[in-house]
Amino acid sequence: MSTLDALQKGLSTGDVEVIDLTAPLSPSTPVLQLPPPFANTIPLSLEPVSDFDEAGPAWGWNNIHTGEHTGTHLDAPTHWATGRSGRSVDQIPPARLVGPLAVLDVTEQVRADPDFLLEPGHLQEWETQNGPLPQGAWLLLRTGWSARGGSQETFLNADEQGPHTPGVSVAAAQWLAASGISGFGVETVGIDAGAAGGFEPPFPAHHFLLGADKYGITQLQNLDRLPTSGALILVAPLPVVGGTGSPARVYAFVERS
Repeated sequence: MSTLDALQKGLSTGDVEVIDLTAPLSPSTPVLQLPPPFANTIPLSLEPVSDFDEAGPAWGWNNIHTGEHTGTHLDAPTHWATGRSGRSVDQIPPARLVGPLAVLDVTEQVRADPDFLLEPGHLQEWETQNGPLPQGAWLLLRTGWSARGGSQETFLNADEQGPHTPGVSVAAAQWLAASGISGFGVETVGIDAGAAGGFEPPFPAHHFLLGADKYGITQLQNLDRLPTSGALILVAPLPVVGGTGSPARVYAFVERS
């Protein structure tokens, strides 16, 4: 039996489960809010072109209005100054968007401290327990934050000091940028911690990962249904020509036999 035949059989028998890691995209989907004087992206809205009416009696369709970085979305290297001469979202090789999946669970730490930062020690401990991160893997940081996705206020978790959401330290961002992973995924609104604007350099996950031709994926959910390792991820952004990112559908293939 060929590899693809075996996969198809596994899908048909349920031995391979497809898990959707994508947050639903709607006008109420939480959107990143930068402080003045910085500009912000727009949330999703749909503009009817026709709705089974005189403009189109047998069809309904809409114009989509939203930003590249809204909801579950991919960050391409050209999204950040350190990667601006790199790949736009349409130029990312498809093979980089499919790969082994690794999950690092820090839900307990985040429950105790919403400003929790992943450090190289956490990554090294994961590798001690599970083996080296596979070449081309996507590392997903499980924080439990997706449970807050029904409310922009709760999801962004901001006060007068700014947002309080988990992420990676400067040292951990450098560690990941030097690794063989293809991408890094989170449950939060962006791949950096809420406080990362005050780090040196600011927003180190963007700075180091996108500058090293790694990719980010945000606002994931259902990470509690994934094994620590052994699953496969498929990240499917729109190939927007020249785009710095795109809303994406993200699937995990998990073997249940």
